[in-house]
Amino acid sequence: MKRLPDSELELMMLIWDTGHPVTRMEIEERLPKERKLSPTTILSFLARLQERGFVCVKKEGKTNVYEPLIAKEDYLREESKSIWKRLYQSSVKNFVTALCDSDGLTEEDFRELQDFLDERKRRQ
Repeated sequence: MKRLPDSELELMMLIWDTGHPVTRMEIEERLPKERKLSPTTILSFLARLQERGFVCVKKEGKTNVYEPLIAKEDYLREESKSIWKRLYQSSVKNFVTALCDSDGLTEEDFRELQDFLDERKRRQ
């Protein structure tokens, strides 16, 4: 599965999170106010997503409707594996060190991570 550029990923996230097939106008309406894209730019991104096999296009009357062909979870899983390998050399220690060194984790984040690890360990 190919990695999506940020601009196309942004549209895919909107499509996935909508939960149903969407039109270009619906995508445009769901974009954050500060991220206004022209209709032709949105259509260009959608055409690229179709070429890459991420969406299919169906005609409903005079309107094109876009539907995901790849599940969000599948894409995120593959992208996570890629980031894991490329940036952290598949090392938990490297990943956690980067998180901790960024000063971005709160006590609540540490508790949440510990709870998650404890639960996963109990399941094994």
